[in-house]
Amino acid sequence: VQLVESGGGTVQAGGSLRLSCEASGYTYSASCVAWFRQAPGKEREGVAAIDSDGRTRYADSVTGRFTISRDNPKNTIYLQMNSLKPEDTAMYYCGAVPATGGCYGPWLSGTVYTSWGQGTQVTVSS
Repeated sequence: VQLVESGGGTVQAGGSLRLSCEASGYTYSASCVAWFRQAPGKEREGVAAIDSDGRTRYADSVTGRFTISRDNPKNTIYLQMNSLKPEDTAMYYCGAVPATGGCYGPWLSGTVYTSWGQGTQVTVSS
C-alpha cells in the first residue's frame, strides 16, 4: 500500500491549490480517506474526509473553502483549497483505511486511518 501526495506549493493569500493523493495497492472506492495537516509546533489536524459513499466531513476552519473529492478510476483523492489563508500553511498528509458504509470512528481523527502518505508542503504567504 502506498499513498503519494502531490500539488503542494507556495501561494499568496486568497489563492488556490489542488492537492492529490494517489493510491497504489489500495482501493479508494472501498475506503475512508482523509486529509490532515500539521504545522510546525502544532498538533496534527484533520481537515476533510470522504467515505466510500462519497459523504464528506470538514473541519470548521476549512468549511466553505476546501472540497474533498474522489476519482475512483484514477484511485485518487483530491483536496481543492480556495481562499487560502496564511494559517493554512502546513504539511498536508492523506490517510486511508478500508471501510464501507461510512468511516468507523471520528472521521477527522488520525487514529482511524492505517495508511499514510509522506506529505506535501503548502505555504501561504500574506
